[in-house]
Amino acid sequence: MSSLIEAIDVRRSFDMDMRTLEVLRGVSLAIAEGDSLAITGMSGAGKSTLLHVLGGLDRPTSGRVLYRGRDFYAAGDRERSAIRAQKIGFVFQAYHLLPELTVQENVMLPGLSATGAFLRGARLRARAAELLARVGLSDRAAHRPNELSGGEQQRVALARALMNGPELLLADEPTGNLDSRTGEDVLRYLFGLAAEQNLTLVMVTHNEAVAARCRRHVVLRDGLPVA
Repeated sequence: MSSLIEAIDVRRSFDMDMRTLEVLRGVSLAIAEGDSLAITGMSGAGKSTLLHVLGGLDRPTSGRVLYRGRDFYAAGDRERSAIRAQKIGFVFQAYHLLPELTVQENVMLPGLSATGAFLRGARLRARAAELLARVGLSDRAAHRPNELSGGEQQRVALARALMNGPELLLADEPTGNLDSRTGEDVLRYLFGLAAEQNLTLVMVTHNEAVAARCRRHVVLRDGLPVA
């Protein structure tokens, strides 16, 4: 299988007062299309930073990220934003749903990034309704996020991540705020939909049992992969 996304000697440091904090210290890895990769490690090891760099959210200090063989960060801001919006879905620990919007409107948001989206409103609403049905939340479409449980909010976030039919799904501690039973429910939908749609999945987790469900497993320690 060819690589969908690849990190080559990726480094990320942050200037903090009188010193520089090196979070990623030369990470290289390749992720094939349709693969699933778990990234684990202690807090502060650089897991979320690596995920953000892979997803085009945080420019590396040095090194390259290749998306289908093309240097992601050498592309212009508009092109990189278009790739991020159309090809990459994000699921975060904190859900990041907009409280003033309904569940259906939250799911539709990524679809509004494309030119002419407002002319396709009916199609976008139908797509959002389809995804809410896939995560078992059809009856919650008109609700606001604060009327949902944590597990339901994360399932909405998963539906939103799939809105544009991405090929890469990045999940950052998707069950970190949930109890074990609710977290298992979310994982069932996440892994099931990723497999069904042949998505490439990269997940950051502290949970070794969750990591074991991915085909590959990388451990970060002090900003470097050790396994």
